[in-house]
Parts: sequence; structure tokens; C-alpha cells
Amino acid sequence: MKFSISKDSFQQAIQQVQHVVSARTTLAILSNVLLRAREGVLELTTTDLDVGVTCSVPAEVEEEGATTLPARRLATIVRELPSEDIDISVDEKNVASIRSGPSFFKVLGLTSEEFPALPRFEGAREFRMDQQLLRDCLKKTSYAISTDETRYVLNGILFSFKNNTLTMVATDGRRLAMVEQEIEFPQSQEVDIIVPTKAVNELSRLLSDTGDVIIRVTNSQVGFDFGDGLLISKLIDGNYPNYRQVIPGEAKERIALEREVFLKAISRVSLLASEKSNSVKFQFSAGQVEIVAQSPDIGEAREILAINYKGPAITIAFNPEFAMAPLRNLSADEVTLHLIDEISPGVLRTGSSFLYVLMPMRVNS
Repeated sequence: MKFSISKDSFQQAIQQVQHVVSARTTLAILSNVLLRAREGVLELTTTDLDVGVTCSVPAEVEEEGATTLPARRLATIVRELPSEDIDISVDEKNVASIRSGPSFFKVLGLTSEEFPALPRFEGAREFRMDQQLLRDCLKKTSYAISTDETRYVLNGILFSFKNNTLTMVATDGRRLAMVEQEIEFPQSQEVDIIVPTKAVNELSRLLSDTGDVIIRVTNSQVGFDFGDGLLISKLIDGNYPNYRQVIPGEAKERIALEREVFLKAISRVSLLASEKSNSVKFQFSAGQVEIVAQSPDIGEAREILAINYKGPAITIAFNPEFAMAPLRNLSADEVTLHLIDEISPGVLRTGSSFLYVLMPMRVNS
């Protein structure tokens, strides 16, 4: 195998695939990146057996072939190379010679035959959507994924393809983020899948601002194809809880809030929230909300924001980090907080496509 490639494109390609490589693995081949050179293209693939990523970049291929090289070491070498042009040749013993300007490296690889084959998606359900749209949906939900491994079905995002709508949901039992997006597909393709956290994180990094992504789903795997890149992941096996029953009924009060102003106020006040109770009180009264954090061993912080509110006085407490998470990840200028009373969950909404349910904390008067 023999090819030439520009440093920039090689470096970008390695960065796209190397995050999947596990630092601790019992199989040496899983520390390696599979390099396959053919017809003017270099294809790079990594996998940890749960998630696999493939990326293609243009290269001048003199001799077609395949090998695997240590992913992290190769990434470090390429980053430090002095010249823009890189020439790589690999002999039959999988020893790679890397030349760039005055630099020369010899790196020992392993045969490509040992590398696990990524699954094929023949007969899979297929969905197409805009990459930027999917990335936006992930951003609006992924922060609410549970990290509690005993509730493994919550360690990912539910993708529910029903009635020409993709509904994406993440929850950790104390909050729930949900976004809905219209996409067209036949009724026969309807399916619910749970995409694990690692795949969600990789996908968020790989999606770009332009072009479509094709989502292919089998019983146990999902593939996201962006044309010159591909991410494949095992699905979480299990039934996602009925998230619809968590969403409260009709709100008594709908309070419009400036997202950025509200976020910054909570952020400042939460500096004096105690680690033990970790709650911030929101005291709504005519024309204002007072945000309060009190802790006997630290002190207290208060901030008053003028808002358009004409309802009765309501005091409700939330975990400040949980209250700020959606505000950080939304782009709308205004959000609406829906409240029923002081003990029912609060619901944050923007438009008709996004909602966030947040459980209240006990208020100490």
C-alpha cells in the first residue's frame, strides 16, 4: 500500500475517528485505526465494538491496500509533521514508513484482517434528515441523559419515528427534555430506538452545517451516513419508559422570560446555593421574579428581574444546574415557563417543538 496525502486532511480525518478508540482495551487491534487506500480515497475506520466511525478523505493512491496502525500514536505523529505533504508506504509485514519533509517515521501495525468488520444495513429502515437539524435536536436534549448505569435504558436518547415525526427524548428521572421534528417516512418504517450516550456524543461532533444524514435502523444497530463519514452504533436493548405521562397537564400560569437574562441571573445567584440542598427559589409576584439562594453556612444571594406577570404569588424551587441546562442549549430569545402550582413540575417551552419538564425541590420557608 502506498499513498500521498495532505497533512490537513489527514489530521482532520484522524481527529474525526480517534475519539472512539478506547484507552483501555484488551484487544490490541481496537487501539488501531484501519487505513484502506483505493481509487483516490483514503478511508479511516475505528471501533470499540459498540460504536464505529468511518471517514473518507482524498489521497493520491499509488498502490491500493489496507493496514491498521496505532490510532493515538499516528494522530500525534501527523500533528507534529513539519511539511504539508505526507507520503506513506506499508510493506507486507504491516510496517508503515511515513515521510514528510526531513522527517521519517517507521510504525509497526497489525494486519487489516484482524480488524472487526462493521455491520451491514441490508433491508434496514431508512430515514433522511438535515444534518444541522439533527445536531440542533441533539443539543436540545443530550444534557438530560441519565448517567445512572443501573437504569441503563435512560443512558441514551430515545428516537421515536411515528406519524411522520421524529420525537427525541432524554431523561434522568428528575428532568426530561423533548424535541419534535417533522420528517417524512412511510408508516411501515415506524420504530422506536434508544441511541447510547457515546454514539450521541460522537454524532454531535461529526454532524456538519450542510447536507443530509441518512439514518439506517436494524433490530440492534443504527447507522448515520453523512456521505464522506459514517457512524455505526449498537442500540440500547429495552423499553423506554412512557415519557408522555411525565408531562403535566394544562398550566395555570404561562410566564414569558428572556432566556439570556434569566440564565445569567440564575448563574449569579446559584454561586451561593449550598452543595447539600443545591436549590434556588423563584418567587413570582406581580411584575417580577425574585431569584434567591440561601444557605446557613455560606450566606444568601438575591436578584430581581422585571417580567410580564399578573398572576398570584408562586414560590417554587429548582436545582439551578437543571434550570440552566436547557437555557444554555437553546437559541430562542424568549422561553415560556409553564407552572401549575408550587409542587407540580415546571415546564419550559420554546415554540411548539421543544419542551423541558423539571421536577421542583422542597421549599424551606
